[in-house]
Amino acid sequence: MAEEALRAACLRILREGELEAKLAPVPRGPGSDGTPGPPVEIAAPARARGLELASGAERLPPPRALGDAGARATCLARFAHHELQAVELFAWALLRWPDLPAPLRQGLASTLSDEQQHCRLYLERLHRLGASLGDEPLSGYFWRHAPAIASAPHGARAFLCAMGLTFEQANLDFTLLYRDGFRAAGDEASARVCERVHAEEIAHVGLAATWSRRLAPPGASDVDAYREAVPFPLGLARAKGRRFDPASRRRAGLSAEFVAAVRDAPSTQQTRRARS
Repeated sequence: MAEEALRAACLRILREGELEAKLAPVPRGPGSDGTPGPPVEIAAPARARGLELASGAERLPPPRALGDAGARATCLARFAHHELQAVELFAWALLRWPDLPAPLRQGLASTLSDEQQHCRLYLERLHRLGASLGDEPLSGYFWRHAPAIASAPHGARAFLCAMGLTFEQANLDFTLLYRDGFRAAGDEASARVCERVHAEEIAHVGLAATWSRRLAPPGASDVDAYREAVPFPLGLARAKGRRFDPASRRRAGLSAEFVAAVRDAPSTQQTRRARS
């Protein structure tokens, strides 16, 4: 039935382990959600052999290393897996909070669909290099934050702050940084993928910003609402990359106060140096 389509698609993404099942299109838009049903809590996604989540991964090659095909493959695989985890976590959120406002659920479903396409684009570039997802360990970094999001007292606001205003906001910087790295290495096709992901990430951050604001206590500033809802150990310092891009944040609708707070948040390394 059409009213069960989105729920069924989210269950498929989390309960089936094959990549094809996770990247199959999901319904979105008015009429695709209907009655979402009762909440469903899933602790971890099913993963096929070769796609299992690992406890960690080697450090990501820096942009200056992308002249090496192996470094490009490592980055593309890591980026594809980030997108795959995002696909799963948006499905997880849609199942966990079925009573969210319909426009927000439609926005989350649309974001999920975008993340599927981003994963496909990175995988296509990875396969052109003769590599595959799973050739190296796949870090479950995003999923490791799911228990803290699930137990946070602020419900879906915690998810919006973690995914949209932390991970996706940081990706506004990383996509541009690696776009330029791929371009300098002569891999224009991969640079264009990063550019497309960056452009669509702006809308994802905008969705999180809009609904975090609407669901926050009346009168709370964007920064205070974020700090209240984001689950530890996430925070402002993790919402940015090595090269900060304020323009894309402003296009996403983040307030000047929020942009400045993220820009000025000390990194872990800076904090450690200050304590030593």
